[in-house]
Amino acid sequence: MNELAKLNFARKALAEAKSLEDIKAVKDIAQAVKAYTIAKGLGIEMKNEASEIEIRAIREMGRLLGEKQQAGEVARQRDEFRGNQWGVPEENTPQTLPEIGITRKESSTSKKLASIPDHDFENIINDKIINKKPLTRTAVLRDFILNENPVNDLKIPEGSYKVIYADPPWKYGNNMPEYFHEQSDHYRLMDIDEICNMQLPIIEDNAVLFLWVTSPILEDAFKVIKAWGFKYKASFIWDKIKHNMGHYNSVRHEFLLICTKGGCQPENKKLYDSVQSFERTKHSEKPEIFREIIDTIYPNGNRIELFARKKYKNWKSFGNEV
Repeated sequence: MNELAKLNFARKALAEAKSLEDIKAVKDIAQAVKAYTIAKGLGIEMKNEASEIEIRAIREMGRLLGEKQQAGEVARQRDEFRGNQWGVPEENTPQTLPEIGITRKESSTSKKLASIPDHDFENIINDKIINKKPLTRTAVLRDFILNENPVNDLKIPEGSYKVIYADPPWKYGNNMPEYFHEQSDHYRLMDIDEICNMQLPIIEDNAVLFLWVTSPILEDAFKVIKAWGFKYKASFIWDKIKHNMGHYNSVRHEFLLICTKGGCQPENKKLYDSVQSFERTKHSEKPEIFREIIDTIYPNGNRIELFARKKYKNWKSFGNEV
């Protein structure tokens, strides 16, 4: 069977698929054909055709997986403990993701694809195919996020600001482990040059910047600090308690870097512990204790949050998710 015949078979099999095993088989065929087109240097048309079937299979997997989790047949990702207190599985205990051969990342991505409305999903797929753009699951999710949260019309709030709080959508240059949730699944990413050169509000001569950064791009963060006109002074560490797997260690912290411009030492001399332990919740959502710390040690002056998701009293907010 040639590669085109395999894709035709996979497309028909997907339309008739009734189980997760059926869908996984279709996905495997499509991925194998896509790998073949890449190895042989074939055109983007055939690669996109294989990718389309793969993405549709993953989306269908997410829909069916959601139904099975809702029905209690498959355990949700958060339900890691199985069986009774002695660790003996009880009758009718839901299967776990590993038991059905699906990784956590596959589960998350498949359900994100399944959550895209049919009309939006088909428009994105058709746009990639018609215009011969690379079609990947990440590209589909990214385009949907951008369509839902356009950035072109955003305007920096007027006025000058003394306190700046920022959590940039850092783009990671390396390949994360397969169980790591990609940031682009959640929001548009920016590379270092984009962040360094982005339009900023008017920053006062004496100002302070609180900048969130993770270990993999800690070095790059100092390029941003310099480009924005600040100097590094100190840092807080957010101990997330829960772990995220990394390449070199099991990561459970982020840095909040404190940087100043001019003379802008804390107005309130209260000293908070540099390590704050709060269990992480939603992706990229930061504990409110850090905003409280900022408001306490810098109670005066105009303040703005860049890349904000919500509006807060006494703060200006700039971000495409507000």
